[in-house]
Amino acid sequence: MPARLFLTSGDLVADRRYEFARDLQLKGDLAAAADLLRQATDLAPGFASAWFTLGEIRDELGERNAAIAAFEKARDADPQDRHGASLWLMRLGAQELSAMPQAYVRTLFDQYAPKFESALVDDLGYRGPALLFKAVLAARRAVRKPAFFKCAIDLGCGTGLAASAFAREVDRFIGIDLSPRMIEKARLCALYAELEVADMLQGLRGKADASADLILAADAMVYVADLIPVLSEARRVLVAGGLVAFTVETPGGEGVIIGEGLRYAHAAPYVRGALKSAGLSLSQFEDLSARNEDNSPVPGLVVVAARS
Repeated sequence: MPARLFLTSGDLVADRRYEFARDLQLKGDLAAAADLLRQATDLAPGFASAWFTLGEIRDELGERNAAIAAFEKARDADPQDRHGASLWLMRLGAQELSAMPQAYVRTLFDQYAPKFESALVDDLGYRGPALLFKAVLAARRAVRKPAFFKCAIDLGCGTGLAASAFAREVDRFIGIDLSPRMIEKARLCALYAELEVADMLQGLRGKADASADLILAADAMVYVADLIPVLSEARRVLVAGGLVAFTVETPGGEGVIIGEGLRYAHAAPYVRGALKSAGLSLSQFEDLSARNEDNSPVPGLVVVAARS
């Protein structure tokens, strides 16, 4: 995982107390860490990193109301919400489910970029691109069409893992990612004709009608709460018969939730409903896990849908 984001308070003493608190937190002395963090926020009331870490500790101690109060302070101290305090507030039921802060996603993956592939593939057993490749081939076989695509759009392209999986079947790849550092890494793989820094919806809105015959989103929809706008834009951008293929994680219940990893999980009925609302026809829909957490497969779906 990427290094923890630290936003200085501007007060040397407060920053030092935060550092000591983090050491204590990592050693398991949560009460002492919380005390130091309260001292730090007394010295610097707008210290977003201290408030955020205090929220995590209060949550771990089972102090829900205190955790909510700390996360609210963290969110208010950093209007960009680069720590993702609002996601914790959603998890704790103190804020309605909403879109993920773009600054949080950008910061997360800018930090993640240097070791993204090793962490994802080696540590988490990531297999999303390979699963999508098999599902897309199966969808094309089912309608007796060749598995070759003139133009593919890779949403949340990261370092280019999905493009690598599909390289022989795609003539021209366009990569879209919110993280500039991920785009820098993707450029090194030399698989993309175009690379663009944007979120998925913004990137699709900039594309012409019927300009792509394949759209991929490997392990990217977990950062999107409402799938319908993205899928609707995907349908507009696809040619007739074109495919959109993506992975999601699934919750234990219904609808959409924020999981423990601060990623959205979408229940199967919700995904089916979103595809229908977007005007896409389902081609493949399989219960498959794209990655592991704590050495166990994360429940998920591999989905392929077509513009009819």
